[in-house]
Amino acid sequence: MILEKFKNYQSQDYIFKIATSSEDIEGFYQLRKDIFCAEQSLFEISDLDLIDESMIPIVCKSLIAGMEDDLIGCVRINERESGVWYGSRLGVAHNYRRVRRFSSAASIRNKQPCNAGLGAIGAGLIYKAVSTANAIGCHQFLATVQKQNVKFFERLHWLKLNSIELHGLEHALMQADLNYYKPACRVA
Repeated sequence: MILEKFKNYQSQDYIFKIATSSEDIEGFYQLRKDIFCAEQSLFEISDLDLIDESMIPIVCKSLIAGMEDDLIGCVRINERESGVWYGSRLGVAHNYRRVRRFSSAASIRNKQPCNAGLGAIGAGLIYKAVSTANAIGCHQFLATVQKQNVKFFERLHWLKLNSIELHGLEHALMQADLNYYKPACRVA
């Protein structure tokens, strides 16, 4: 008998949405802790800050047979001055960072491009974040992006404004092209 290794199943169907259930909000914070505390060691115990008091949490969940399964991505957005929104704490679960596309059904369901060839989950979270803010009065959307991710953001219609240091790492202050990110439906 020959036993061959097989890859774990990985859905190509996802939903990007505002986290509203207690399960999604707990998963949102846990994924952030896993990425920014345990994996990247940017924070010791918790990455919580004052922004968490006024942010909108956005998550990506995999779908199996149309039902929500694992929470695999997160980002938060908040308005810091009238019409000026920021995205921060973008993270994708380790096993999903190499996903390069998602199903056409996911693209239609989420009303956003598939971004084939790019990190699909991260790109989808960015699209949901900016288009959500754009729908609720954003006239400028900014983010501080870790240096290694600047080119990824540039391919997603972002402009680097300047370099800054945060948490001991080089970052770039970047601005989204709001013409690319059409206003999203405020629900989900």
